[in-house]
Amino acid sequence: MRQTAWWIRVFDFPRLQIVGVTLLTLGGAAMLGWHQLPGWAGLSAMGALGIVVAYQSVRIAPYTPLVGKQVGDSTLKDGQRHLSLAVMNVLQFNKEGGKALATLQQADPDVIMAVETDKWWYEQLKPLEKTHPYTCHEPLDNTYGLLFFSRLPLEGCQVKYLLDDDVPSLHSRVQLPDGKTWVRLYGLHPKPPAPAESKTSTKRDAELLLVGKEIEQHDEPTIVFGDMNDVAWSHTSELFRRVSGLMDPRVGRGLLPTFHADYSVLRWPLDHVFVSPDFKVDDMQRLPYVGSDHFPIYIKLSYEPHDKEKQEENCEEADADDHQEADEKIREGHEEEAEEEAEEAANPEKKELTT
Repeated sequence: MRQTAWWIRVFDFPRLQIVGVTLLTLGGAAMLGWHQLPGWAGLSAMGALGIVVAYQSVRIAPYTPLVGKQVGDSTLKDGQRHLSLAVMNVLQFNKEGGKALATLQQADPDVIMAVETDKWWYEQLKPLEKTHPYTCHEPLDNTYGLLFFSRLPLEGCQVKYLLDDDVPSLHSRVQLPDGKTWVRLYGLHPKPPAPAESKTSTKRDAELLLVGKEIEQHDEPTIVFGDMNDVAWSHTSELFRRVSGLMDPRVGRGLLPTFHADYSVLRWPLDHVFVSPDFKVDDMQRLPYVGSDHFPIYIKLSYEPHDKEKQEENCEEADADDHQEADEKIREGHEEEAEEEAEEAANPEKKELTT
């Protein structure tokens, strides 16, 4: 099994930055004449740096316009089969609610999910209910609250706690404007692998794969979206796509990095939208800065089931090893949650300090 410790998994994130630093080091080595040093030490070191650049470049290349698009461009003019969606991590302690509201109102997507939202943020975004009357909210003060707004009818909308008892996720179906097509929606915001959040990536990975395994059981149009606290090129994200059969609209279009909004040289894509092969992309863009450490992301999709089989050719299929790994990760996620619950029951004062 792959390592899950946060200090190892964190290196999934800065692949582009690693390429940049390694290229600068390689350039400096050439200027210093490492290749002219006696013996093989200099050339070996430069060769190793070259391998690092090549490996990291291969991992991020799909998320550049250098490769073909995994999800095709929309060919529909009929707005009755379009669905637009926005994901916004507001940063709970950000107080620029007016800016966030104005950005969402200007983008005017059919469906909106805002995460890290507490009751204060609900009051800031509540005006959206005038245009998006179908809602499913779970405001929390632990940086994992969510608000969900839709202008289109919803069916069976629920907030579920898949693993962590303080991390909600959204599960619903939404009806397209044609009045007959229903789309399955999943909105996620798992904890990141970081010292202050989770010492391992186990539960984050398990939550994503739990949803992936559920999607595998349903043959219907599906969209998964949210702040995944993981990059698109990580092993877990790739495993999720193979298990679920979903596709990444970023592939062939660009990185669209959404975090960290305050540091232009330290950015990577953490906010995602994954879609079933029924969909094509009409528009995808990063929305303006709203005072958060994340940029919001917007996508407009068209439902084109007539091209589903053709698009499925771009999907990687899960094999027996993938399913076994996914099952093991899910089991480990449940085991880790059970251990944490037992520890909290034995030390209730520790739980009070962290909530």
